[in-house]
Amino acid sequence: MTRTILILPGDGIGPEIVAEAAKVLECLRQEQGLDVTLEYGRLGGSAVDELGAPYPEPTRQQARRADAILLGAVGGPKWDALERPLRPESGLLAMRGELGLFANLRPVQHYPSLSAASALKPELVAGLDLLIVRELNGDVYFGQPRGIRTLANGEREGFNTMAYRESEVERIAHVAFKAARLRHRKLCSVDKANALETSELWREVVTQVAQDYPDVALSHLYVDNAAMQLIRAPKQFDVIVTGNLFGDILSDCAAMLTGSIGLLPSASLAANGKGLYEPIHGSAPDLAGQGVANPLAAILSAALLLRHTLNTPDQAERIERAVGRVLDKGLRTMDIMAPGMIPVGTQAMGDAVAAALED
Repeated sequence: MTRTILILPGDGIGPEIVAEAAKVLECLRQEQGLDVTLEYGRLGGSAVDELGAPYPEPTRQQARRADAILLGAVGGPKWDALERPLRPESGLLAMRGELGLFANLRPVQHYPSLSAASALKPELVAGLDLLIVRELNGDVYFGQPRGIRTLANGEREGFNTMAYRESEVERIAHVAFKAARLRHRKLCSVDKANALETSELWREVVTQVAQDYPDVALSHLYVDNAAMQLIRAPKQFDVIVTGNLFGDILSDCAAMLTGSIGLLPSASLAANGKGLYEPIHGSAPDLAGQGVANPLAAILSAALLLRHTLNTPDQAERIERAVGRVLDKGLRTMDIMAPGMIPVGTQAMGDAVAAALED
């Protein structure tokens, strides 16, 4: 049965990097028999410019019909002055909420050939392989009430609501425990239970869910300590589960362990298996149009799409091996190059990965 992949290039460098991921998928379709159809739509600032909304109705209908979605990135200073409902990020949040994309998987792997690109000593990151499981539908990004108000004395005050329901914590905890079972059976839950009632409930519920997984070792860390430990000794972690806000920050921190945020993919999954796949980096408008952005996170996001939604792990592994081969050959975009190296551009890196699919 032919599966439909909706491709949303987005803003900034999004169209450039997604074009390379689509190129890799197209190679698999033509040469390896991958049974997919690629469909294109608009999300974010480009959708505002063309259709008047960051998540317009045509895209909404496409997203509902698609089996999986591959996204570039959204946002940029061009749209920062718009009212919040019209900002590009509001479209992404709306899509996540509407499609029930609650489980965000962010794998962090170290490539031996990129040891020099990491901000840490090689011995700290060699062999690093961890997974951050981020809850994606709750916390301050979705909590109500929120806004900016004027107080009686005329001073303005911004406010957001951090909230988690017990059921929301339970379902993301189950995802994390199941992921840990397939890895090294270690799960670290990150919260701020010493200061936040939301985290107090989070820790209590995760501990309860742990009773269903006696074969997985559960530990807890406060988020500030977890950030420190990611830098001090990152290989102590196997799977980390945390809330929306903390997961957003910690996964960007973990990206620098690998050498560049341009290397990290992500999968945002619904309970029915539908997924949105995107690199964790932003739209980098300062790099847009220059052909220098690293497309590997987008390409690796396509691999996650094949693994988690299309259930074709062999094809996913083919992409991941190709990325490893290209890096082993010494090809580097400017964000991961070592002194004295000549970087390749976005398209050249995508071409190299596509060619390496056959190696």
